[in-house]
Amino acid sequence: MQVVAVMNYKGGVGKTTLTANLGAVAARRGLRVLLIDLDPQTNLTFSFYSIDEWHHQLKDTGRTIKRWYEDELPGRDTPLADLVVTPERINAVLGGAGGCVDLISSHLGLIDIDLELAARLGGATTLEGSKRKFLDLHGCLRRALADDQFAGYDLVLIDCAPNFGLVTKTAIVASEQILVPAKADYLSTLGLDYLVGNLRALVDQFNDFVHHKGGDRSHRPIDPGVLGVVFTMVQIYSQQVVLAQHNYIEEVRLNSRVPVLESKIRNSPRHFGDAGETGVPAMLRATGRDDVVKEFDQLTDEVLGALGVKPEENR
Repeated sequence: MQVVAVMNYKGGVGKTTLTANLGAVAARRGLRVLLIDLDPQTNLTFSFYSIDEWHHQLKDTGRTIKRWYEDELPGRDTPLADLVVTPERINAVLGGAGGCVDLISSHLGLIDIDLELAARLGGATTLEGSKRKFLDLHGCLRRALADDQFAGYDLVLIDCAPNFGLVTKTAIVASEQILVPAKADYLSTLGLDYLVGNLRALVDQFNDFVHHKGGDRSHRPIDPGVLGVVFTMVQIYSQQVVLAQHNYIEEVRLNSRVPVLESKIRNSPRHFGDAGETGVPAMLRATGRDDVVKEFDQLTDEVLGALGVKPEENR
């Protein structure tokens, strides 16, 4: 099982659309995919469930990630596996031919959880207790995903909030790789190196506490890699990226510490303008192999190849 956190400090970069469609294409190839929605906007969840369905089937029954994080230590009283749901519409399209998409839903109230977690983090009375609490809180999602009940999944994609709060940090600690969607413009690329710097600082602090003689030996060091930046909402003219965006992409490729994937996803209101309305991601509704379908196939090839995850037909 490979765990990938999908994140960018900047919102509005197509992060959720990319996560939903990447997961859908991987499932169409026979992979067992789990999507975890950690963004309080809950848009990934609403890509598969209507708001009414979310209220009645998920929120009112307590099957959202907010309930899990609300435990004194996240997951202590609520097994993460109890929150997994199987969206009907997308899996009906997949047809049960090996691949599937499961989901752990977000909650609009997740926005308050970071403050609650920070308060718990500051509650230790000794240095050793503080280190242990740091490891327990930051490592909670990693520990939960190591449960045997998740062993059947090939790929876990975590849709993170556009920040570097504690909930996002739990996703980073749980992940083998970080995928960074970005628009080819100044604001979307401005914080890429800053993101990588914060990522390295978190890794160093976590591993320092693990290796410290007073650290909690139940935790292992982490080393999440940056899979790369994938540029989204790209403007294409005469089969070429428009010059202004091309220049931003090359600037990141040449001068940033963040690798840039070869794949790019063009802006396509025809495909993504009604995202979420049908409960089925656009790449499973598209007919034929138009340019956008080919781009998502290329992206899926690139991501799965980098992760070493083989589709069902190639095992």
